[in-house]
Formats: sequence, structure tokens, C-alpha cells
Amino acid sequence: MYIATSRSSDVAAGTERKAGLRRVSANVVALGAVSLVTDISSEMVTAVLPLYLVLGLGLNPLQFGLLDGLYAGATAVVRVLGGHLADRWRRLKAVAGFGYGLSAVCKLGLVAAGSSVAAIGVVLAADRTGKGLRTAPRDALISLSSEPDTLGRSFGVHRAMDTVGAFLGPLVAMAVLALSLGSYTSVFFTSFCIAAIAVMLLALFVRDHKQDIADRAAVSVRAAFGLLRDRGFRRVAVWAALLGFVTLGDSFVYLVLQRRWDVAATFFPLLPLGTAGIYLVLAVPLGKLADRIGRWPVFLGGHVALVAALIALCGPVSGFWLAALALGLHGVFYAATDGVLMAAAGPLVPADLRATGLAVIQTGQAAARMLSSVLFGLAWTLWDLQPAVLAAAGALAVVALGAAFARPVRK
Repeated sequence: MYIATSRSSDVAAGTERKAGLRRVSANVVALGAVSLVTDISSEMVTAVLPLYLVLGLGLNPLQFGLLDGLYAGATAVVRVLGGHLADRWRRLKAVAGFGYGLSAVCKLGLVAAGSSVAAIGVVLAADRTGKGLRTAPRDALISLSSEPDTLGRSFGVHRAMDTVGAFLGPLVAMAVLALSLGSYTSVFFTSFCIAAIAVMLLALFVRDHKQDIADRAAVSVRAAFGLLRDRGFRRVAVWAALLGFVTLGDSFVYLVLQRRWDVAATFFPLLPLGTAGIYLVLAVPLGKLADRIGRWPVFLGGHVALVAALIALCGPVSGFWLAALALGLHGVFYAATDGVLMAAAGPLVPADLRATGLAVIQTGQAAARMLSSVLFGLAWTLWDLQPAVLAAAGALAVVALGAAFARPVRK
């Protein structure tokens, strides 16, 4: 009797797992594959760029903060434009594809830029413009290809696949550096080749979401920003921007680790693997948890993890295990926030304005993080490393506490 019951339970569990997989559409999986390959390409560059700029070209923290702010903030200029064009033309896939293609070409631009900081800044701005154009249409495709009660799961699956690329990118960068005897140009060219493959995958396997609109004039940027008149949407957008303003950028997190523990240049590209590994493991479970208990609590929990990571980075005690803990908590932060925010905001936006509405929230975040990078670079220059990091942790804790009381999204 026990054996029969056990077998029945196993069959039921297997059926439930298969049903869970079926609830994530093939289009979401295809978009995940595109993001996986794209992230291999982009994380190759991200893994070596801070070291190249700070140690190779000799930028100080303020200069790097300005460049990193440009890198993060260039997307803010075009996110709403990309979302609006995608909604207006009903060509989510085409606008996303143009963004992916532009970012791919920019990898060749880094080869041409050489050691010119100004040229690198222009290329990075163009690369982030491509990211800004593609992000909202891509997330809108994920949202429109999913059932409302499984949005957290769908975004979790997509972000998990995306993170596989983020995990592999630094490894590929390190291998290329080793084989090319430290040639950054080789890393940038290899990154371009991989990005081109991602564009091909998008063209071949991702399906567009077609929807007839009786009044195309209603799909306008003005209508999208008009969503801010809705109290729920406005509160999500404002609190997401405020949290973005006090969030420390990835590049600074890895530079702090490198400075605090004197990580050798050879191993610097491996630091993002700690973040990516935890993100990969937790993206789907935290997405499911967000669907079950509420997306805003999970989103805020990610910011609490980041506060703990910053304290571990620059607290009074040091050691290898604290560095590992900081990277792990950094991964928890991304797993609990990246896709979860889009899953929380998606139901607040009408289907015909989905890409534009999500872009409004993403634009607020990107602009806030641009200012955050510049201010943190200035604080590091004026106050030194440890006080600047602890001040950032304190500010994030205060804003996260305010967002917890505000609760703009309810289950």
C-alpha cells in the first residue's frame, strides 16, 4: 500500500513538474535563448571593462563613475522610444531585433576605439542605446506570451537562461585573454561574433505578438506617461526609481572587491561568476515565490540582500568567506528584483501599451542608476572607499524601509 502511494505521489509530482514547464510558453524559452547568447557577449565585455579602464587606461574613481553612469544611463534616453515604436507599429520583435543588432555592431566599435576614452564612451553609449531599445519590447513579449498568474515564473525562466550567459561570459573572456596573451581587442571581436549569433536566433525562432488596434493614435508616448495618473502604476514607478538611485552598480561592487581583497587582474573577470551562479539557481524559485506570496515583498527582499552584501564588503571584518558571501548576496539581489519588478508592473499596464508602460518604469530606474554611479564615484573620490560604500548601504536601507511601508503592489 505504501509503495503504491509512493509511486502515485511520484507520478503526480512528475506530472506537476511537466505542467509547470508547459505553463512557460515556447516564445519565452526562445527569448531566453536569445538573451543567453547575448549575455555571453555582453558579459565578456563587462567582465574586463572595469579593469581595462581603471588599471589599463588609468581612470580614477570619479572618471570611472561618469563613464559607468553613461553606460547605465544611456538606456534611459531611448527605452520609452523603443517601447513606443514597438507598441505603435505592433512590431515588438523588429524593434527588439534592431536593438540587439546595434549592440552587436558596437562590439566592433570597441575594437576601433582603441585606447581613446572619449571614443569608448561614445561606443558604450551606443551599445546601451541598443539595450534600451530592445529591453521593453522583449519584456512585453514575455508578458504577452504568458498567463497573468505565471508572470513571475516566466520572467524567472527567462532571467535564469539569461544568467547562464552571464555565467559563461566571464569564463569565455578569461579563456580568450589567456589564448590571446592579454589582448582586449580579441575579447571585443569574439564578443561581436557571439552577439551576431544571438540576432540570428531572434530572427529564426522568436514569434512576434500581433494585435489589432482600432485607434493607433491612442498608442502614444503621451498615453504611456498618462499611465502615471494611475495611483498604482505611479507608486511602482516612483519607488523603483528611488531604489535605483540608492543602488550600487555592478562594476563598483566588483571594483570594491578587487581593492579590498587585492584580487589579481587575471582573476578579476571571474568575480561576476559568484553573482551569476546564485542568480541562476534562484531566479526561477524566487519568481514562483513572487507569484505565490506577492511580487513586491520579494522585490524588496532583494534590496535587503544588497544592503547585507555592501556591509559584508566594507564592514570591520574581512576574509575570503565574507567576499564569497557578498557575491552570493549580490546574486540574491538580482534574482529577487530583475524579472520580479517587470512581473509586478506588467498587469498594471494595458496590453496595447505594455512595452511603452514597462519602458517608463525602466527609464526611471536607468536614469536614477546613472546619477547613482556618478555620485558614488564622487563619494569614493572625496571620502575613500569604505565610508562611501557604508553610506550607500545606509541610504539603500532607508529607502527600502520606506518602500516596505508604502507597498505600492499588493498580491
